[in-house]
Amino acid sequence: MVIWFRHLATDWLTLKRPELKEVPLVFTAPERNRIIITATNPLAEALGVYRGMAAADAKAITANLQVLNHLPGKEAKLLRQLGLWCIRYTPLVAVDLPDGLILDISGCAHLWGSEREYLKEIVLKLRTQGYDARAAIADTIGAAWAVARFGKLTPIIKSGMQAEALLPLPPVALRLEPVILEKLQKLGFRTIKSFMHIPRSVLRRRFGEDFLLRLAQALGLEEEVITPLIPPVPYAERLPCLEPIRTVKGIEIAITQLLEGLCARLQAEGKGVRKAVLKCYRVDGKMVQAGISTNRGSHSVSHLFKLFELQISKIEPALGIELFLLEASKVEDIDVLQEKLWTGKPGLQDSTLAELLDRVAGKVGAHTIRRYLPAEHYWPERSIRPAISLSETPATLWRIDRPRPLRLLRRPERVEVMALLPDYPPKIFTYKGRRHIVEKADGPERIEREWWLEKGEHRDYYAVEDSEGQRYWLFRSGHYDAEPEWYLHGFFA
Repeated sequence: MVIWFRHLATDWLTLKRPELKEVPLVFTAPERNRIIITATNPLAEALGVYRGMAAADAKAITANLQVLNHLPGKEAKLLRQLGLWCIRYTPLVAVDLPDGLILDISGCAHLWGSEREYLKEIVLKLRTQGYDARAAIADTIGAAWAVARFGKLTPIIKSGMQAEALLPLPPVALRLEPVILEKLQKLGFRTIKSFMHIPRSVLRRRFGEDFLLRLAQALGLEEEVITPLIPPVPYAERLPCLEPIRTVKGIEIAITQLLEGLCARLQAEGKGVRKAVLKCYRVDGKMVQAGISTNRGSHSVSHLFKLFELQISKIEPALGIELFLLEASKVEDIDVLQEKLWTGKPGLQDSTLAELLDRVAGKVGAHTIRRYLPAEHYWPERSIRPAISLSETPATLWRIDRPRPLRLLRRPERVEVMALLPDYPPKIFTYKGRRHIVEKADGPERIEREWWLEKGEHRDYYAVEDSEGQRYWLFRSGHYDAEPEWYLHGFFA
């Protein structure tokens, strides 16, 4: 769809200053040592004043002409504002300077019943806001542009019929350069039909390659791309409303529907939301929004809904919301998680967990599944014990006041260590032939042997991090002045 604002600048000023509505109004700007009219309102046009006319000639026609200086860049700002407003009808809207918008409406018109109802809805809303707008729909931008400005029969061109729609229109409808238009006029080509069937080689020799490109774009033989005002977000869901939504319950239902569609797509692609924005377009033309962010990518509908639920109080529906747009502005690849396992009634007593473990054991063997409980021992090797069953409860709590490795070796393994001083943490250690340079270290933590069970040296443990960011649990056995031995006992996450 192409929308043409016939009196964009003057309509804007009339909205700002209603007293000018009954006055012939023009904007002017200097051009080649002359003052030229750049914009007019309908009353000035009715008197014979037109764009491109010299201001002196226009003043000679009527003494009541209101002349104002052209505001550079004003059309671009107005078109951007109007384009952002049109995003409620399609996510792809581009500015077509100096007085138009281009909308890619693929897959959108059916939401309003038909293309005719869709076009009628947009044009009437724009006219209600005070802008004299015309629009047309076609398979190509060029054909829609031509029909919006010069068409007289119907604003909707059926698919594949753009050539027939262009035939009776003047050459200027092809968006040609003034030099080419002047040549066409001198040769007597008054309509596109008069040169449509001339061989391409002849047209290229007479009018150049740009002429053929514009003709091919209008016919759909060459692709024409647009630059949207807001680059489309790859992961987005839209929900137009038949009736404006004003209640909290209605907003919750809309969020749920949007999340279900978005999360289904993300889950299929193995991705999760990190940042998402809910944009609510209201009947009064304003847009309100609420955003969420997560610490880890997620495609859980229930989890994301709870985050948005905290933001609903910030959404003011006013007269009602007519379109919801959910955009996942940041996503990331995530591993497959058992999120559903822990929703509802989490815990070891959940039968779903037991059933899952049964299936895993059936595939890889029961010996591969282990559960550990804390034991009342300070000595690391004795501080854990295997659980007898899934329902067995621990007799003591896990010790969390000191860092403990995620993986503890069954038996400490000997390492070669170099330290600055004997009682300092290691600076370099070698494990299984690989040399590790220690960047950070924490400790020592002394753990004495349980003398009532066995005799031996105490241990001084250090949590160290090497130059590659890997963390290890090392200890020195015995005092440093008695040629101590060093061991690796575990790996941190």
